[in-house]
Amino acid sequence: MDFSFGPEDDAFRAEVREWLAGELRAGVPERPAWERRLGAAGWIGLGWKDGGYGNRTATLTQQVAWAEEYARSDAPGRMGHIGENLLAPTLIAHGTEEQKQRFLPPVARGEELWCQGYSEPDAGSDLAGIRTSAVREDDGSWRITGQKIWTSLAHEAGWCFVLARTEPGSERHRGLSFLLVPMDQPGVEVRPIRQLTGEADFNEVFFDGAHADAAHVVGGEGNGWRVAMTLLAEERGVSTLAQQIGFAQELEGVIASARATGAVEDPLIRERLVRAWAELKAMRWNALRTLGGDTPGAPSVAKLLWAGWHQRLGELAVAVRGADAATGPGDWSADAPYELDPAQRAFLFSRADTIYGGSNEIQRGIIAGRVLGLPKGA
Repeated sequence: MDFSFGPEDDAFRAEVREWLAGELRAGVPERPAWERRLGAAGWIGLGWKDGGYGNRTATLTQQVAWAEEYARSDAPGRMGHIGENLLAPTLIAHGTEEQKQRFLPPVARGEELWCQGYSEPDAGSDLAGIRTSAVREDDGSWRITGQKIWTSLAHEAGWCFVLARTEPGSERHRGLSFLLVPMDQPGVEVRPIRQLTGEADFNEVFFDGAHADAAHVVGGEGNGWRVAMTLLAEERGVSTLAQQIGFAQELEGVIASARATGAVEDPLIRERLVRAWAELKAMRWNALRTLGGDTPGAPSVAKLLWAGWHQRLGELAVAVRGADAATGPGDWSADAPYELDPAQRAFLFSRADTIYGGSNEIQRGIIAGRVLGLPKGA
């Protein structure tokens, strides 16, 4: 297996690095404005199979270079990830040409932001159990009733793709449709969810008669499960490698903390640090090995690897900080994110790693059924 990058990749990486450095030299801009700057420079939509929507396309290795350099640059966290990397490939695969022309160019320009209406209070990792329903009106449009939860950036997004039950009485993966729903309308209420860290990037979204246009059903009525599975397959790919750059930066911080506190002198701590470094390297090689392929179960294996690794890193971060890591912020009632040091934040946030994006139990079930061919309940 050859994991090297060629001369064209290196030139592309240099271009990316130079642009990011120039744009960030004057400071970190506000995130919505930053999305528009990315779009104007042609950096949104590099991985789309079609370049006809105002986007620039790039090879798979160039996409990796972009993702890695972006993670290294300390640029603002992306607000357009869901529209660019989840919705757009799904529309390209299943959408009508009218849907593509309506929705892809604004995403490529960084002008329209999206959120994902999948998980529900009683249907998280078990997506087929959703209860949100949509009823067809006389004019062909849809009225949506139900609740979604853990909806990232719903408070910022202008649109939401919603998986809803459009066939009354249907069960599991049958009778579902994939609807494109504007957020700024009557019948949509967004409530922030306060996390352990004090931040509120996730939300509850309530639909009470919200409207979806008749032309905004992707893949046809009743085909929502097939469309949803296409989208979930896009959720883990090049972005995994960028995520690993962030993980490496976190690990470097933990190592620096271990040196500063003297914890590095403890042979057990040293062993855990070395193991974390080695496992991160192995995750990178595994991600590169499966990138762009259709290896059965590869996304589930990757999710299991990084979720457990990141949780252990959070525990290690607290261990090297010692007793100081147990001291909480002065004001737990503050409306803003709590004043936490990096070790505390890493520990608290990583508690959710093995749950969101498909829990470990669900990932193991996928591997058991689709890769190993084990019967259910085995």
